Amino acid sequence: MIEIRWHGRGGQGAFTAARLLGHAVSIHDGKYAQAFPSFGPERRGAPVLAFTRISDNKISDRSQVEKCDYVVVLDETLYGPSVIKGLKNNGILVINSKKNPSEFAGHGFKVITIDATELSLKTLKRPITNVPMLGALIAASGLTNLDAAYESIDSGLSPAIREKNKKVLLEAYNSVKEEA
Repeated sequence: MIEIRWHGRGGQGAFTAARLLGHAVSIHDGKYAQAFPSFGPERRGAPVLAFTRISDNKISDRSQVEKCDYVVVLDETLYGPSVIKGLKNNGILVINSKKNPSEFAGHGFKVITIDATELSLKTLKRPITNVPMLGALIAASGLTNLDAAYESIDSGLSPAIREKNKKVLLEAYNSVKEEA
């Protein structure tokens, strides 16, 4: 089983990204997936967690993800010991940051940084980093492909924002692929 933990702030779309990934791999790649949020009294800007599980077999575990293969951080200010806790050795941290990956390294996992905020502002005109971070994760992990992600966006987002989100997903995907 592959487990992903998403760290974001209310309003950034962490759960939406978790759900889009789950939808892409379950509907389009024939795998089983779970996507679920974890937050207290939600308010814009408050820290939130979301989780995605992916498996070739039915998933019965409904608990929060403690040990994960990937951690995706939508807001760099959330980064700290609690964010990387449970990230498996040889796992991947994907973080929305202008900083060099070496500034987060040294813990036994690979680090990928991408300025998703800039991409979002340029294309979406809002600092909603969920879809570019999804694109970065897909590029770093190979968990699904772009066509499945596009189809997930088409079925999971409102028609008014689909094309811009597909564009920013591709830009983030290509940015990470170029760095690899």
